Amino acid sequence: MAKIGDIVRFLNSVGGGVVTRIEGNIAYVDDDGFETPMLLRECVVVGQAPVEEKPKQAPAFRASSQAPAPKVHQPEPEPEPEPVEETPEGEKLNVVLAYEPTDIKQLSSTTFNTYLVNDSNYYLYFSYLTRADGSEGWVTRYAGVVEPNIQIWLEEFEPAQLAQMDRVAVQLFAVKQGKEFSLKNPVSVEMKLDTRKFFKLHCFNTGIYFDEPVIALDIVRDDRAVKPAAVDAVTLEKGIKEKKAVDRRRPVRPLRPKKADVRRGEIIEVDLHINELVDNTAGLSPADMLNLQIDEFRRVMDTNMRNKGQKIVFIHGKGEGVLRQAILKELNHRYKGHDVQDASFREYGFGATQVTI
Repeated sequence: MAKIGDIVRFLNSVGGGVVTRIEGNIAYVDDDGFETPMLLRECVVVGQAPVEEKPKQAPAFRASSQAPAPKVHQPEPEPEPEPVEETPEGEKLNVVLAYEPTDIKQLSSTTFNTYLVNDSNYYLYFSYLTRADGSEGWVTRYAGVVEPNIQIWLEEFEPAQLAQMDRVAVQLFAVKQGKEFSLKNPVSVEMKLDTRKFFKLHCFNTGIYFDEPVIALDIVRDDRAVKPAAVDAVTLEKGIKEKKAVDRRRPVRPLRPKKADVRRGEIIEVDLHINELVDNTAGLSPADMLNLQIDEFRRVMDTNMRNKGQKIVFIHGKGEGVLRQAILKELNHRYKGHDVQDASFREYGFGATQVTI
C-alpha cells in the first residue's frame, strides 16, 4: 500500500509521481507540480522519494576559512514515456463510460467508481458532466486527457449523488502527438442515465473492457457518436397540441370512473400510469394516452386549487420522461406559483413529482 513520500506509477493509466497526501482511499500524486487524484489500489510503489541530507556542521574546535558547499540533490530522471502501440482497429474511435460498484453485494450503500475507456490510437481531450432533470446548468465532474488504449478513473461518488445525475454528457476531441493522423469530428454526447439501474444487480455486467460487473454506456462506436433516441421539445409540444385536434370520428376510450384520490397522511397520491386510468389501451396512440394523463393531472390540480398547503404527489414513472416534461410544462404555464420538487426517493423512487399548492 502506497504512503506519503512513495514514488508510484499508475496501474491502469500512463503517469505517476510522488504521493503528497492521502485522503481515505484516494492518493494525490504530484507530477511536475500537478496533483492527480488516484485510487490507492491503482498506485504501484516503485520507490521512495529521496531525503535531502542536511550539511554537517564543522566541529567547534576546528576553524575553517570556507563554508562547506551544500549537497545538491540530483532528481532521478523521469522514465521515458512508452511508445504508443497502434493497431489497425485503433484508427477508429471507441469510447465507453462505465460505472463500477465498490462492493457489488451492497448496492444500496456502496460507493461507485466512474471510468472512461479510450479504445483507440488517439489522445482524447475530454470533459465529463452531469445534470439533474430539475436544473438547467451542467456540472463538470472531470476534465483532462486520456492516452491511447487506456482506461482512466474519473471519480468515486456516493449513492446520494445519483439524484443529481439524471443526465450525463461527454465532450471530446481526438489528436495524435508527433505524427500525422486522420482528422476526427469533435464529439458531444448527452444521454439520460437511468439511475434506478444502480440498485439492481442484473444491470451490472462484465464486458471486453472490464473483468468486474459494470454499467457501461457507449459514447463513441467506430467513429460515430452514440446518441440514444429521445423525444425533443418540438415532438412533445406537438403531442400536447394534438389534444385540441382529436379525430372525433374515432371515439377515445373514456377514463375509468373517478375514484377517491389515495391519501397518505396529508399527502394526496395520484398514479398517472395509463393502466391506472383506462381498462384497455388498444387503439390508443401515444398522443391519446398522453392527453388522458394530462387530463387527470389537470382534474386533480383544479380540484385542489383552493387548498393552500396541500401536497400532491403525481406518480409518472421514469421512462423517457415525456409525461414528466409535459407535467412540468403545465406547472410552468397553466399552474404557476406552486412549489414543485422531486418526491421522496425512499417512497417513490425517481418517478414522482410533488406539488405543494
